[in-house]
Amino acid sequence: MELATITGKLTKVACVAVLTCAVPVVAVAESIADAMVSAYKHNGLIDQNRALLRAADEDVAVAVSALKPILNWSADVTYSRGRTFNPATMVTSRSSSTTEATAGLVSELLLYDFGRSRIQIDIAKETVLATRQALVSAEQTVLRDAAVAYLEVHRQNEFVRLRQNNVRVITEQLRAARDRFEVGEVTRTDVSLAEARLAGARAQLAGAQGALASAVELFRAVVGRKPGRLAPLRKVPGTARSVESAKAVALRTHPQMLKIQHEVTVAELGIAAAQAAMKPTVKLRGQYGLSQSLDSRGFSNGGSVGVEVTGPIYQGGRLSALARKAMAQRDATRSGLHIVRHNLAQAVGNAWAQLQVARASRAAGEQQVRAAQVAFRGVREEATLGARTTLDVLDAEQELLDARTNLVSAMIDEHVSSYDLLAAMGYMTAERLNLNVPRYDPAAYYNMVKDAPTLRSKQGQKLDKVLRALGKE
Repeated sequence: MELATITGKLTKVACVAVLTCAVPVVAVAESIADAMVSAYKHNGLIDQNRALLRAADEDVAVAVSALKPILNWSADVTYSRGRTFNPATMVTSRSSSTTEATAGLVSELLLYDFGRSRIQIDIAKETVLATRQALVSAEQTVLRDAAVAYLEVHRQNEFVRLRQNNVRVITEQLRAARDRFEVGEVTRTDVSLAEARLAGARAQLAGAQGALASAVELFRAVVGRKPGRLAPLRKVPGTARSVESAKAVALRTHPQMLKIQHEVTVAELGIAAAQAAMKPTVKLRGQYGLSQSLDSRGFSNGGSVGVEVTGPIYQGGRLSALARKAMAQRDATRSGLHIVRHNLAQAVGNAWAQLQVARASRAAGEQQVRAAQVAFRGVREEATLGARTTLDVLDAEQELLDARTNLVSAMIDEHVSSYDLLAAMGYMTAERLNLNVPRYDPAAYYNMVKDAPTLRSKQGQKLDKVLRALGKE
């Protein structure tokens, strides 16, 4: 990410803010894509994983630095004071003091370490690739949660609307029952039944309103703001033609699968690094020093250059233990790959089954609503002719309400199951959903730091500006 890009982005935001203040706000229905876009920009989980990815990128720079020259300096000022005593003559000399300043430079360059440093670089690079997949997983989690939160608000909105309509219908039935009671067509029992149903309907409406308030809070937590006016649900997003093809996609593209594969590579490289640690290291070493007496003009200086070869002889079995540990970690990571493979297949299978159930429930619910509507109209007409009781009308209305409620739930569940299946396949990403969000390039920061630039270099100063800009976002 370039500093110019960040500045341009801030400028665009300022322009949008000005235009928002100048132009009257027009209420536009909010789609599920709008909710996911807002969550993508708001949710801290994505920012957290982006920062973790940048930290992993820096590990590559740390590993690369082991192959570059190392130069250190040291300096000190030493004050010494003392006196001597001669027991033969029983004479104590007078006190003497000296002050010396020394400065030195030490440089090292790794010449050969049997590939250990190169292996560490490869480990850091594979870790970066695994961390990138963790970022994709975080993105999937955020977008899936946003979709579910949106759909839950939609569900509870519909429930409140149905309950409000139910209260209106029962209120009308109660009014009709009282009118008929006044003329002696029904008994007091019919009126009481209607009153009891109305009280129950109001209680159910209060419960639905409470559930809607909870859904709004969930939406606010995930998306970062309250939901606006929701748009009608569109076509269910496409997924896969069969459960087998969905599983094949998941095992090929899901970020958890790709992440564990890179982690297996890291574990295998760890064995090679542990074995290389048992071998010698060859370094080119140079040093230069200057010593100056502050009590006189005397000084001394000198330097040396040499090749240093070091290697372990015995470290109490530590290196052997580290090698065995690396092998055990490799075996554990391979087992993790096996577990992830089965978990993904199970998740796809479960999401596919839930989607089929939701589709069947929706189809059955549509038929149930049509039949319940016809039945309610018929019972209500028959009641006006005295062929049906008030209880019959209330029961028919309740069946229609239940049918409509079931249909709403089935429709929402179908959408939720579709997004669950997309997430299980690894397709719940901003790119695959074609969301209008700023695209984050995970390789941009890596390319800036992979060669381990220093703070005072041109690249390092550029990085410093980028990091300061990121810290202000």
